[in-house]
Amino acid sequence: MSEDPQKLIATIEEQERRLVFGTFTEADAFALGCLLVDLATSRALPVAVDIRRGTQQLFHAAVAGNDAWIERKVRVVYRFGASSYLVGRRLAAKGRHLDASQGLDPARYAAHGGAFPVRIPGAGVIGVVTVSGLPQADDHALVVEAIETFLAT
Repeated sequence: MSEDPQKLIATIEEQERRLVFGTFTEADAFALGCLLVDLATSRALPVAVDIRRGTQQLFHAAVAGNDAWIERKVRVVYRFGASSYLVGRRLAAKGRHLDASQGLDPARYAAHGGAFPVRIPGAGVIGVVTVSGLPQADDHALVVEAIETFLAT
């Protein structure tokens, strides 16, 4: 991804506009989760994968990674309606961090890449796909790659 903060933000915004689901069933979550695990294991990536719809966890697998980070990233997506990476990059572009100045406890929220919204037209954000265990740009990129592949099938 681009080094220019504004170009990076624009790229992530474009990904979020483009990567929208028509529906999101339990079978979709399972298939997407398996795809993510296959991508990670084929590349020997030490990650945890988590997929939720609302508060229901539909898929979880951990080769490595940290479940506490997953929880913190998921909260950011539900709170802001955007990927955890986009929220973090927008704050960083303003020289800010996600903290008490936004009324949030950083021990409960992490604006670091890896959690991507499951968006349905007319319904908004109904779920979250999360990868945790890599540098934040890599977590985000793996989720985007898997969603692009899933939506293309």
